[in-house]
Amino acid sequence: MSVRAHVLVSGRVHGVFFRATTRRVANKLGVTGWVKNVYNPDYVEAVFEGSKKEVEEMIKFCHEGPPAAIIKNVEVKWEDPTGEFDDFDVAF
Repeated sequence: MSVRAHVLVSGRVHGVFFRATTRRVANKLGVTGWVKNVYNPDYVEAVFEGSKKEVEEMIKFCHEGPPAAIIKNVEVKWEDPTGEFDDFDVAF
C-alpha cells in the first residue's frame, strides 16, 4: 500500500547538498516524488510516495539531513497518494 507525505524542512538546508542527497536516498529506497528549495526563509519542500516504511525512512532522513545541514523543524502532512510520479526529481 502506498502512502504520500508532503514535507517542509527548515534550518540550514540550502548549499549543503540537501536536495541531491534526498534524491540519492529516495532512489535507493524506491521512493518517488520531488524535492525543491523554498526561499525566504530557507526551507526545503518535498513530496514522497512509496510504501509506508520507505516514506517513513525519508522523513527520518529529513530530520537528519546531509552532514552540513542543521535541521530546525520538519513538518509532515500526510496526503492521499496519487501515483503521479515515475521517479524522484529535484524540482526548480
